[in-house]
Amino acid sequence: MTAELVRGQNHPLSQARLEIRISAGTPVVAVAALGDENGRIHGVEWVAHPGAPTQPGLEVSRQAAADHRLAVDLDAVPEAVHRVSVLLALPVGGTGPIRFGAVAAPFVAVTGLDGDEVASYTITGLEVESAVVALELYRRHDAWKVRAVGQGYAGGLAELLTDQGLPQAHQLAGTINDAVAQGLARSVQAPPPRTADGDRSRQTATPALGPDQGGTAPQPGPVPPVSPYGGQTPGGPGQPAPQQPYPGAAPDSNAVTQPSAPTAGGSIDYSHPRRQNAAPPPPPPTAPQAAPGQPARPVAGDATGWSMEERLYNQVWGMFEDLARTTAAYRSAVDFAESRMDKELEQVLSDPRSRIGGQGDAARAAARARHTQLVAQAREALDRDLTQLAAEADVVEPALPPAYARWDNPAWHAYRVPMEIPMALRLGDLHLPEADRIRIPMLVRLPLERGLWIDSGAAGSSDGSFTDAPTMSRLAMETAVAHAARLLAVYPAGEFTVHVIDPAGSGAQPLAPLVQTGVLAAPPALGAAGVADVLGRLTQRVDLVQMAIRGGAADSLPPGFDTSQQLLIVNDFPHGFDDRAVNQLRYLADEGPAFGVHLMMVADREESSGYGPLLDPLWRSLLRLTPVADDHLADPWVGHAWTYEPSLVPPGSQVLQQVLARVAAARTTFM
Repeated sequence: MTAELVRGQNHPLSQARLEIRISAGTPVVAVAALGDENGRIHGVEWVAHPGAPTQPGLEVSRQAAADHRLAVDLDAVPEAVHRVSVLLALPVGGTGPIRFGAVAAPFVAVTGLDGDEVASYTITGLEVESAVVALELYRRHDAWKVRAVGQGYAGGLAELLTDQGLPQAHQLAGTINDAVAQGLARSVQAPPPRTADGDRSRQTATPALGPDQGGTAPQPGPVPPVSPYGGQTPGGPGQPAPQQPYPGAAPDSNAVTQPSAPTAGGSIDYSHPRRQNAAPPPPPPTAPQAAPGQPARPVAGDATGWSMEERLYNQVWGMFEDLARTTAAYRSAVDFAESRMDKELEQVLSDPRSRIGGQGDAARAAARARHTQLVAQAREALDRDLTQLAAEADVVEPALPPAYARWDNPAWHAYRVPMEIPMALRLGDLHLPEADRIRIPMLVRLPLERGLWIDSGAAGSSDGSFTDAPTMSRLAMETAVAHAARLLAVYPAGEFTVHVIDPAGSGAQPLAPLVQTGVLAAPPALGAAGVADVLGRLTQRVDLVQMAIRGGAADSLPPGFDTSQQLLIVNDFPHGFDDRAVNQLRYLADEGPAFGVHLMMVADREESSGYGPLLDPLWRSLLRLTPVADDHLADPWVGHAWTYEPSLVPPGSQVLQQVLARVAAARTTFM
């Protein structure tokens, strides 16, 4: 039975290998620290954090997330260690909450490797604190216990670590914050929280931020969570759901994960928690109901929403989360099977009587057989879920509107310039190695909340092939043109403007579709003078709009002022840029999106590193994409490394030129 602790209460631990599962409802940083008999931390090597996620006997998540799973092996900690403290902190430097009093009370559970809870603790009573010692595992007379602590610190991690006696507390806090910022920069933007009216205000100028922008994770709705893998939520309605036992995991608090036991599983319930919302009415059934005991038949647009576009958007994100979690369940089950086999083999080897001879061989064979059986059961559950997800993807992809569709979708052949801005835009596809056939559209909300960095550096792709620098540079520019064309196509006529900086003229060939159709605001800027002119005008525009809005005079902009969204494509950075131009780029990246100016960098980070740490904030503020398949993106739930593939025009297709020609014609009519 689980011991539900209150502050100061302790409980004995009968196992050495444990998992600590954290559910916070908003992205938090999880840290584990080793202490001596007085609780003092002797050095930075005694702290496991996102920048150094493994220490003797400890493993923590590599990024800030709403939920975490920490691994603890008490037998592996050094003999001088008498205390293991679990620390939580809110990320700094973002737009998310800055005190625990503004979010739901964090929930912490200590479990065995089989997922059974040993003790749990809900951290209540926090107000202005931004860091907290959640609980501690401590040694007493050669036995270990867990104690609920709940000690908060308004000064954040630096104050907490200082109180723990760490001499390098402030330096380590800075290192942790930098590691968290880098982790957020690689996370896919999560869908924003849904409002009480069903998110009717989706076209506002400042859309909600996802965890990768430092915002809050989606909050639980009024509907009790239902497991996407079938069955009732462990713990019942209102109880925190167990965290997915996967190293580095980061699922959110309002979605239920499959237990780590490999026998768990079942078909995917298409009434996904993310798709349940009390505000908009559910769509009527459009397909025959499945027979009892059979999985539901997938239908395009079966999620909730006020329009088909919104329902498809929610359905795509539901598929993304389903695939993330079912894969995490499979990987966790395999890890559990391997850990169990290792433990059984270790027991065989530790007993001299069974180390040799027939008895030892039989025990080892039995351990391997159990491992094989558990892995097979996990694979069977995964294959069952993947079959249903593949069927859903097959019906959803053809039904997507142009903004969500691939360039080879027939929807583009019937393209007409829209009258309103869509909810989101497709930037490519995402997939996992366990489900290579299933491609999930990568959708980002509009207006863009962060700029894009198209990496043009030479790199190896996920399939093991290598692309040289000149080819990567050309592919990166083609990718940027495809993204810019899609943005131009999904906005109403005259509501999106594209500028290009190409100092050396190296992008002339890939830019030809934009230049020849006349959809650019002006010809690509060349040389240092062109760089200074474009950056100066866009910086001045941001300043002007910023002053007008903050001064309450948004309707007093000069006559003829272009109020459309602006996109600046920068090719071949840092060629032609001086320190002033770099600072202007950073300013546009930080302030521009809130005032209608967005940045798309086409550059090799290695070449850009000559500017040193001055450029790091620019790199971290942009979403990195690649022109070839690469597994550099992470989901905001369990932190999988997803393979990203850009959305490119099929070779030989004229769809891009046709779409841009219609955009140019509509713009002429509009003007």
